[in-house]
Amino acid sequence: MREDKIIDNENIIGTNIRRLRKQKKVGQTELVKQLQLMNTDITRETLVKIEAGRQHIKLSQLNGIKRTLEVDYEALLTDQSNT
Repeated sequence: MREDKIIDNENIIGTNIRRLRKQKKVGQTELVKQLQLMNTDITRETLVKIEAGRQHIKLSQLNGIKRTLEVDYEALLTDQSNT
C-alpha cells in the first residue's frame, strides 16, 4: 500500500516540527516513542531527516506529530520565518 508523502521543498514543515518540539521541551527520542505507541511508523533517524529537510513526511507521520504535540495543522504547515 502506497502512502502519500507531503513534498515540502522549503522545509517549512520540518522546521516547524523542530521549533514546536523544542518549545514543548520534547526530545526527538521521546517524540518518536510517543508516535510509535500510537502505531505511527517512524524512527528517530526518519525524524532527524524530516526536521533537516532531507526526507518527505508521510501524511500519517504529520497527523501523529500534530496529535502528539497538540498543535493544529496551521502551526505545522505555515511559514513562521516572517513572523
